[in-house]
Amino acid sequence: MENPYIKQYPTLMEGKKLMYVHGFGSSAQSGTVEMLRTLMPGATVVARDIPLHPDEAMDMLRRMCDEEQPDLIIGTSMGGMYAEQLRGFDRILVNPAFEMGDTMGKHGMIGKQTFQNPRADGVQEFIVTKSLVKEYAEATQLCFKDIDDDDRRRVVGLFGDEDPLVHTFPLFAEHYPTAIHFHGEHRLSDKVAMHYLIPIIRYIDDRQSGRQRPIVYIDINAMRDSYGNATASMHKAYEMLLENYSVYVVAAAPTNRPEQIAADQAWVEKYLSAPAYDRLVFTNQLPLLYGDYFISPTSCPDFMGTIIEWGSDEFKTWDEIMVYFSRLGGQ
Repeated sequence: MENPYIKQYPTLMEGKKLMYVHGFGSSAQSGTVEMLRTLMPGATVVARDIPLHPDEAMDMLRRMCDEEQPDLIIGTSMGGMYAEQLRGFDRILVNPAFEMGDTMGKHGMIGKQTFQNPRADGVQEFIVTKSLVKEYAEATQLCFKDIDDDDRRRVVGLFGDEDPLVHTFPLFAEHYPTAIHFHGEHRLSDKVAMHYLIPIIRYIDDRQSGRQRPIVYIDINAMRDSYGNATASMHKAYEMLLENYSVYVVAAAPTNRPEQIAADQAWVEKYLSAPAYDRLVFTNQLPLLYGDYFISPTSCPDFMGTIIEWGSDEFKTWDEIMVYFSRLGGQ
């Protein structure tokens, strides 16, 4: 059901099924489940309580996959570790805990624990023993086994750059090419979901549906001021464009200043983060760009699409550009 008071994406994953795999000490009653249902009212979001013991957990999750046949699996923390092993499905792993045994020992997870959310069986407390920690250490050894090219294409890893608990980006990147940092900590908050997770889900939804959106190129110099800071309303406009267009950032490729390329990459990661992953185009030949719109602070007569000159009388700010595209309705 759509909620007029909360930002929602009613057509995202519409008619599809999303399976959520929760983290350690949580349950299917996690607030993340309700958040995903609210953000994507057109999708069916399914989740179940995961057994405490890893072998039982993987058996249950594989049966669940067979029964539900989800279009997308999202796993967070421990759930990301489990989701990695669910071969044959599109998956997003958020801060996956691939070193659960070590993590449990380092962060005081041994002893009496309380589930963070209600469980279907009514159990509220559980005991983490050294034996259970060993089970998790053994379970993580099964990650990354027998990965094929299809798996590498279908798995995305999202890693908070301020996560105090899990640091498995390098390990994931050894096995999968799509390893992405986002600005956030360990928990999948509403902010992280809206700004970083939703765009990745949209990319996957488009690929699954064979959907090709109109292409918008944005000159990096229209996104930052002379001090290197984001221009006013740029973020708001960028996220609005992402909802209906394939958006790419364009920067020059100075032959004699390769350090500028690295600096531009760092700027995009800092100010745009996950949605701009693999969507930064370096070129000195703008006529080679094939797309529908180009937003630039300078005139580009050789571009074959529509030029939107940011800073001109017609488009003085990003606010005017947002009005322009809102009238187009995604065309």
